[in-house]
Amino acid sequence: MTFSIVACDLQADPSPEWGVAVASKFLAVGSCVGFARAGAGAVATQALANVAYGPQGLDLLSSGRSAQEVVASLTGGDEGRDDRQLGVVDRDGGAATFTGGGCFDWAGGVARDGYCCQGNILTGHEVVSSMSSAFEEARGELAQRLLAALAAGDAAGGDRRGRQSAALLVVREGGGYGGGNDVAVDLRVDDHPAPVPELQRLFGIHRLLMPRPQDLEIFDIDAALAAELRQLLQLPAGDTYDAEVRTALREFVGSENLEERWIDQDRMERGVLEHLRSKRAT
Repeated sequence: MTFSIVACDLQADPSPEWGVAVASKFLAVGSCVGFARAGAGAVATQALANVAYGPQGLDLLSSGRSAQEVVASLTGGDEGRDDRQLGVVDRDGGAATFTGGGCFDWAGGVARDGYCCQGNILTGHEVVSSMSSAFEEARGELAQRLLAALAAGDAAGGDRRGRQSAALLVVREGGGYGGGNDVAVDLRVDDHPAPVPELQRLFGIHRLLMPRPQDLEIFDIDAALAAELRQLLQLPAGDTYDAEVRTALREFVGSENLEERWIDQDRMERGVLEHLRSKRAT
């Protein structure tokens, strides 16, 4: 009842990434399909999903098992495997996909170096093939490429029963909020008439609030910018960046949840300035 892509980017900066993107005519599909662990790999379990495949698969991947070995292990002892669908990418970029013979047409998948796409109850094989082509042609970070693949599958017809939910999960070491965990992206659209476009919109907001370190653009605050900041922050006119301006700017950053872009010195990050300008222009 779902189409998904499981993939990795072992060359990602600052560290390798693994992720899953999924869409379905199913409530809150992100709650049961995608699983990923930094340094280990990622899993998508769908059709008549066995959600135990997620944690069990990640444990097997963490032990060094290949994607093919994980698929064989999970499905081998499962009497319900004929109704299951599974996609796995391992720590080295190996990929494997499985579609049980009892899955409803159209059902199938493709596995390539670094990713696999799979789906069931689709409008046709073109959903999976379009996802594969889009992922290989897309540029940018792993999350962007996963979203491009999901959008291509949606445009090709997607789930033949309709649209309801979508989700995106990406992990990398220290990629979470404040570096406190490995969850770099975890976005879900649980019930929406156009879940894939909505997921893309949410990712745009996420990227503003949770930028990757290499995407930050930091520069000095000169007299001209200090004067602009005073005006934007509705402070007395001047051209100095002092404690008053810093305090007001920090309050703005906190109110807009931009703390991942905060620089506590006489410098500033581009995203904060552009967001401040846009807020004052409306």
